[in-house]
Amino acid sequence: MIQKLISKIQKTSAPIVAGLDPMMDYIPEQIKKAAFSAYGETLEGAAEAIWQYNKGLVDALYDIIPAVKPQSAMYEQFGIPGMAAFEKTITYCQEKGLVVIGDVKRGDIGSTSEAYAVAHLGKVQIGNRTYSGFHEDFATVNPYLGSDGIKPFLKVCREEKKGIFILVKTSNPSSGEFQDRLIDGRPLYEIVGEKVAQWGQECMGDTYSYVGAVVGATYPEMGRTLRKIMPKAYILVPGYGAQGGQGKDLVPFFNEDGLGAIVNSSRGIIAAWQQEKYGKYGEAGYADAARAAAMDMREDISMILNSKA
Repeated sequence: MIQKLISKIQKTSAPIVAGLDPMMDYIPEQIKKAAFSAYGETLEGAAEAIWQYNKGLVDALYDIIPAVKPQSAMYEQFGIPGMAAFEKTITYCQEKGLVVIGDVKRGDIGSTSEAYAVAHLGKVQIGNRTYSGFHEDFATVNPYLGSDGIKPFLKVCREEKKGIFILVKTSNPSSGEFQDRLIDGRPLYEIVGEKVAQWGQECMGDTYSYVGAVVGATYPEMGRTLRKIMPKAYILVPGYGAQGGQGKDLVPFFNEDGLGAIVNSSRGIIAAWQQEKYGKYGEAGYADAARAAAMDMREDISMILNSKA
């Protein structure tokens, strides 16, 4: 799957992943009105609104970006109907040729970790048959419990040729409370980065590993260090745009081949219609606004990478 992701990035010239993190405030009124008319102001109504909103976004984006990243929590809050919308969104994105990164941040040990890996990347055995649950192409994983929590995911990655992105240095302001703590004189995130590189050797594609890392755009100098520590790991870079990361901050995350990183934008794309810059599209044109924002982001990153070259 890492080769598919790289090929899609090269084809679209867009190392971009759109975070499908729907909030009810982002969804235009006409979509909510139709959903609530059909299902009432219920969990089912909210899930239908999310699904229709996502479908419009995907239809507008699938040919100009390589991947999407649905955040499971945004769906889980609406219970079983929300998770049905999550799965429906994943299926539709894959039908459109998009790579799907499930932002699920799972992390546990033993049989629990095995179950998480199967649920999101593998197949579950039921009698004589196997089924895929949420069937994402990649999943985000929390490494805090150590190798016991990662190895079940590595096993599924090898079996299914799928991938994971391990949290290394996250974009949130308080990440340093733990991630920057010195261990034998070195920050913890560097030690985690070394483990990512080690784990990645067990799941190599042609040029990059199936084991990637999450490193926030808000910490470019740390990104520079981690890029050297993890030369074969693809880096998922959150924090661009709404969280303060700028185009110039992205350079350290890429390798000399212009690859090695994919940059996430969530509300900056999916709620672009609410920004003054894209206000001309209005609520009805929310999907067109998202497309315009994604194209602007592509141009921003392209200019920065070309200046690096």
